[in-house]
Amino acid sequence: MTIQRIEPGVRMSNAVVHGNTVYLAGQTGEGEDVQAQARSALAAVDALLAQVGSHKSKILQATIWLRDIADFAAMNTVWEAWIDPSNPPARATGEARLAAPELKFEVIVIAALD
Repeated sequence: MTIQRIEPGVRMSNAVVHGNTVYLAGQTGEGEDVQAQARSALAAVDALLAQVGSHKSKILQATIWLRDIADFAAMNTVWEAWIDPSNPPARATGEARLAAPELKFEVIVIAALD
């Protein structure tokens, strides 16, 4: 079975396809608050999934990291507007110190291919 690496760099690939599954690297976004960053990161998820022939309706699992768990409700507003309501994935959310102090949101996605 082949492995396809999408946008590989020296440290990581933005996505890896193996069989009928795509694994995305953690996606972060831009903006001043958690909602803006979530929207931006989820747009990056959309773009990566489209690049490999998948879609958010095919997401199997998502792991979300928030810098401050107090942002949980605000983030969920963006998440619930974005997900395919007929196909919600399994999801976990936790609080973590992210890679840079300005980051408030990061999402890691595993999805099936079409």
